[in-house]
Amino acid sequence: MINRDDVEAARQRTAGLVRRTPVTAVAAGELVPDAPVLLKLEQLQHTGSFKARGALNRVLAAAGRGELGPAGVVAASGGNAGLAVAYAAARQGAAARVYVPATAPAVKVARLRELGADVVQVGDRYALAYEAAVAEAERTGALFCHAYDQPEVCAGQGTLALELLDQVDGGVDTVLVAVGGGGLMAGVAAALEGRARVVGVEPRTAGTFAAALAAGVPVDVPVSGVAADSLGATRLGAIAWAVAGRTGAGSVLVDDADVVAARLSLWEEHRLVVEHGAATVVAALRCGAYRPAPGERVVAVLCGANTALADLTPEAPLR
Repeated sequence: MINRDDVEAARQRTAGLVRRTPVTAVAAGELVPDAPVLLKLEQLQHTGSFKARGALNRVLAAAGRGELGPAGVVAASGGNAGLAVAYAAARQGAAARVYVPATAPAVKVARLRELGADVVQVGDRYALAYEAAVAEAERTGALFCHAYDQPEVCAGQGTLALELLDQVDGGVDTVLVAVGGGGLMAGVAAALEGRARVVGVEPRTAGTFAAALAAGVPVDVPVSGVAADSLGATRLGAIAWAVAGRTGAGSVLVDDADVVAARLSLWEEHRLVVEHGAATVVAALRCGAYRPAPGERVVAVLCGANTALADLTPEAPLR
């Protein structure tokens, strides 16, 4: 469990090491009929996603406690978390080994290697990469960095919400965030508790949060679809579940076709390149899965841009 104090501590720890990503206003009618929306451009963060915030907080906190040894760090990832961990480790001069599924996008694997990580591809889904990473950490004593379910990781992700409050005069009412394992939702909801509502957005093909709400507890779900590379967790994290319950975070689902259309719209209408997982929040607004009330101040977090430009076309097939 984390709270706003944890997020504030993360902000102090990572000050000067993360980018202050911009917020841009989208006029009424451009994304939502008769409603303006703010976009938090977190895809401009180091390594191309919000994940750098949590990884830096985790690695810096561990280094401060003397837990970062010669074995370095190890992580499991569909891509973005691994990139963030490799970046954070490199800043500390530590080695990084990242386990990824064989299905991880080539663009992310290549970037991992560019950041100096030792990349190990295991299995066809995140769960298998996770098992291998945990075993490696136990065998070598490397610092394990979870993709979404460690307090320091979640608190670090929440720093974008504190930054957002500083950037928007008059505050916000609702923040839409993409959900995979829920680390971003947990951090943002903890940071905004009592100040704004958080709504998690997921593809129907990877609905960990929606499934947890329906079952009353996190459960395993099958994962597929266009955003599986970044929203590929098969179960909502325990921290996300606890924070969502405490803060009343909501959930909406979107179809893959709406995600593809939203991603294309962001490029064609705003010249913003994001990955499919990031486009889920815009899909929710465009298709009406989330409808702002009159006067509601809504922010959609564009969480990542580690994508292949080759599939940014109307003809690109769903996968």
